[in-house]
Order: sequence, then structure tokens, then C-alpha cells
Amino acid sequence: MPKKLDRAEVRRALERKVAQARRPVAPKEQLGFIHHNVDCIGCRSCEIACKDKNDLPAGPRLRRVMYVEGGSFPEVYAYKLNMSCNHCAEPACLPACPSGAIWKREDNGVVDIDSTLCIGCRRCEAACPYGAPQWDPLAGVVKKCNLCIDELEAGRKPYCVMACMMRVLDIGPIEQLAAGSWQTPALAPGEKPVRRVKDMADPALTRPSIVFVPHGKARVDGEA
Repeated sequence: MPKKLDRAEVRRALERKVAQARRPVAPKEQLGFIHHNVDCIGCRSCEIACKDKNDLPAGPRLRRVMYVEGGSFPEVYAYKLNMSCNHCAEPACLPACPSGAIWKREDNGVVDIDSTLCIGCRRCEAACPYGAPQWDPLAGVVKKCNLCIDELEAGRKPYCVMACMMRVLDIGPIEQLAAGSWQTPALAPGEKPVRRVKDMADPALTRPSIVFVPHGKARVDGEA
């Protein structure tokens, strides 16, 4: 049976979508993530905490810890890359959503989703270059990281950050994180974050709000 949506609510969501697609939101403060590739041990506590918070079944992962390995003996390497929604300045998922279920918050830059408005077309999933929107086959809708907005509003950090036993994952104002001026346990003195690592989609596509302390083999040529 087709999903029934409230027409007035959909109209308001679509008007918001059209406005934000035409003129990207310039939030008062853009929050984003920092991840330390080198010190991450790949325990996946962040993944489990996220799945627990969002009541996800087996399959969809709003946060993903990816193992990167390479080289040949005796010069081998391995590191972890941690990724979720990057709350982009120009999110590709937002204009792709035909029901207006995705929008960007003006206060903190969080790219949020109202899954009650999702019609299951999965266009946002196809549009995102970072694989952030995830299909929930049991609910029949797309879900994505919203930076645990309820936790933020209560003065707490997202579940994934709180669960990280190595303290290599954190949030903060993205420009300060990128400049290395934000105080965070994910950044040691003298370390300089970068906005891009290898095998990551070009940040110029959507201007994602994430920085990394990169592993030596994750560095992109030309990145300081």
C-alpha cells in the first residue's frame, strides 16, 4: 500500500527544499567531524553506538569504519577511515529528495532528515558521494546521521563520539577543526588536519564538514 503523507506537511517541506536548493544555507556555526586515522584501532564502538541509538537492523550503518590495507612485505601498512554523513555545505542529497525530507539546519549546519516524509525512492542514496544515506529495509525508508541532534540540543555529544574509547573521533566548528585551533582529544599538539584523504570523493563536490589527521599512506598529493 502506498505511503500516505500529510499534504500540508509535504508542501512546507518542499518549499523549504526549493529555498535551500536555490540558496545554500549559511549556518551560524557549521559543526563537523574530526577523525584521527592513525590512532583509530578499528574497534567499531562508534558503529555499534550509532546503530543502537538509531535502532537499526543488520545491514544499514550510518557510521562506517573502513579498513585500508596495502603495500607488500616488508613495507606494508594499514589504517582505519571513519565516515558518516559529513553535513556538507552543499549537500547533494537535499535537492535529490522529491519529498523534502532532507534539510539543512540554520543554527549548526546539521543536514537533518525526517524519515516520516521519506517515500523510499532512494534518490538521496544515489546522489551522495560519501554513502551517507542508508536504506532501512525493515522500515522501508532511508535514514542518515543527523549528528544526534537531540543530544546536541541537550548539551551532549553524538553517541559515536561518546563511545570512542581512543578519543580519535570528535565534533566541533569545522573551520576551527581544520585550522587545528579547536581543543579536542582527537588532535595532538603539532598535528595539522587535512580535508581530504585517499579514495575519498573530491570535497569540492559538496564541501563536506569533516577533517582528518591522516595516516602517511592516506595523504593526498598537494594536501598540506
